[in-house]
Amino acid sequence: MGFFIETLIGGLMTGMLYSLVALGFVLIFKASGVFNFAQGAMVLFAALAMARFSEWIPQWLGIESKFVANALALVAAMAAMVVVAWLIERLVLARLVNQEGITLLMATLGITYFLDGFGQTLFGSNIYKIDVGMPKDPLILFEGLFPGGVLVSQEDLAAAVIAAALVALLSAFFQFTGTGRALRAVADDHQAAQSIGIPLNRIWVITWSVAGFVALVAGIIWGSKLGVQFSLSLVALKALPVVILGGLTSVPGAILGGLIIGVGEKLSEVFIGPMLGGGIEIWFAYVLALVFLLVRPQGLFGEKIIDRV
Repeated sequence: MGFFIETLIGGLMTGMLYSLVALGFVLIFKASGVFNFAQGAMVLFAALAMARFSEWIPQWLGIESKFVANALALVAAMAAMVVVAWLIERLVLARLVNQEGITLLMATLGITYFLDGFGQTLFGSNIYKIDVGMPKDPLILFEGLFPGGVLVSQEDLAAAVIAAALVALLSAFFQFTGTGRALRAVADDHQAAQSIGIPLNRIWVITWSVAGFVALVAGIIWGSKLGVQFSLSLVALKALPVVILGGLTSVPGAILGGLIIGVGEKLSEVFIGPMLGGGIEIWFAYVLALVFLLVRPQGLFGEKIIDRV
């Protein structure tokens, strides 16, 4: 029983990180109605910026305090993501207002490859470390209830708490702020939003900036766990099944979808994998997403679109 709970907790914490990456997809879709394939590249670009600035800033400014250096690197990386958001709006989105969804989708694919290549040119292509002081040693819990207790990674626990706090903050932002309501209005109808005075270009810059901040947090967490390398963008692909499962327009759906996939893939790999030869963790999320596309394509919390003729 203790091993089951340990696996369950590990799956929940991993699922929370998937939810964090999936939020970037949901944010962009809610504001522009397009699926942003560039989110994985944004996670990688943000992680590279954080890793490299944390190396460069102490050299440039002669700072010895790691905390101060990391804080300045965080500010610099966030500024870089805001600049990226502004350039995307100015050079791409502003020229594609009211275009077909497939046009915007192809634009995000182009942004993906540009960020991958530009990130390599700007920051280098080696494997870099991010050290923000997250605890690495494991915890042993419930020793009195289960033999040997339950092993929990402190790093995963801290990452899950950070992800949960950010998810709660973004949920409140969408529900209770004027800007959040404007974002939902733009997602529903660009032309109608413009007709009532909502500045589309400003809303898109805000959206991509917030998505950039989410990508930065996700990049720092995953970079701290795995190291910053170009395969990091592949981690973001796990967020695709999450948004399919939870719904492209739902922040709560991104949370629940991430938890379901995180728990499902861990439990299936540990308890079913040995019978099938392993590897279930690689494809479990995509098979589950395929099932949902067949039976409930809008996801658990997505809005069902009804066309009347």
